[in-house]
Amino acid sequence: MLSACGSEDPADAAEDAAEQTAEINEEISEEAAESDFADVIEARQEGYKAIGASFKTIRDELGEGDPDITEIQAATARLTELSSAVGNWFPEGSGPSSGVETEALPAIWEQPAEFEAAITQLQTAVADIDGAAQSGDVAAVGGAVRGLGAACKNCHDSFRLDD
Repeated sequence: MLSACGSEDPADAAEDAAEQTAEINEEISEEAAESDFADVIEARQEGYKAIGASFKTIRDELGEGDPDITEIQAATARLTELSSAVGNWFPEGSGPSSGVETEALPAIWEQPAEFEAAITQLQTAVADIDGAAQSGDVAAVGGAVRGLGAACKNCHDSFRLDD
């Protein structure tokens, strides 16, 4: 941590995100192998909550009069790690057919090429916002937020049950 301003060092954030992502992936792999899809779905939901929290941090910082770029950089580092693993969060059998409540639509497994394209769109948007953040360009981060929001919306519209 940076003690002067209470901000997380981007390198520490990336390391924390890598550890969190590895834990989520390991849990999903272990549970899928044991066919315990309730735990797979729970781990997947935790991953998406972490993605949402990182996106919220970015939006909140951009809404401040003087955004803290180190907070934004830490959040985009977490997004980079997490988004790189999303494709692993949907093992065969972990959808609605598992009998476990999930907002994941069958289209994920029925249209794998389209789902992979949505994941690629997310990862591209995350790379764009992370590049902007790591350069220190707050205005570019603001511009990249729209692309990330669009990627999230695309996937939610096609592959997630409406709330």
